[in-house]
Amino acid sequence: MSGKVISLQKIKLKRMGHHQLDSLDEQILKLIADNARIPFLEVARACNVSGAAIHQRIQKLTNLGILKGSEYVIDPEKIGYETCAYIGLYLKDPEQFDSVTEALKKIPEVVECHFTTGQYDMFIKIYAKNNHHLLSIIHDKLQPLGLARSETIISFNEAIKKTNAYFEFGRRGLIFCFIFVRS
Repeated sequence: MSGKVISLQKIKLKRMGHHQLDSLDEQILKLIADNARIPFLEVARACNVSGAAIHQRIQKLTNLGILKGSEYVIDPEKIGYETCAYIGLYLKDPEQFDSVTEALKKIPEVVECHFTTGQYDMFIKIYAKNNHHLLSIIHDKLQPLGLARSETIISFNEAIKKTNAYFEFGRRGLIFCFIFVRS
């Protein structure tokens, strides 16, 4: 257990920065979280400011790291990846977090990797074409990384996916969290 704690101290964690948002920032975030393709001029009209003001605010929010760009989301199932699995990894040597993380980055089927509290050293999300493909990923790509063992959970269906979070602010601070999902 102490080996795990020591190695966790070596993990480079992202520093969480908090930024004050004014009502215009909040209004912009709500509009673009609801529709990432909304034209700046439409946002400007809804916020009762100029298009240039919206452009500057979007740039500011991007520079602060609040907005992290836009992306197209590929539906894995539509391109033949029908099995989604979550795998808890137990490392033989917890000192190998960095090298295992780098190796996981090179496995295209691994779409997420988390350092977590609890029983696992690492927790990953994988998309595979089918269960046979999943088994070969575990056997041929994951086990050689130095795993003591792994535990796999297969997802039957994604019931909720919250991709664009927007936090609603009230006079007393954060009051609700709304999530906007674009299909």
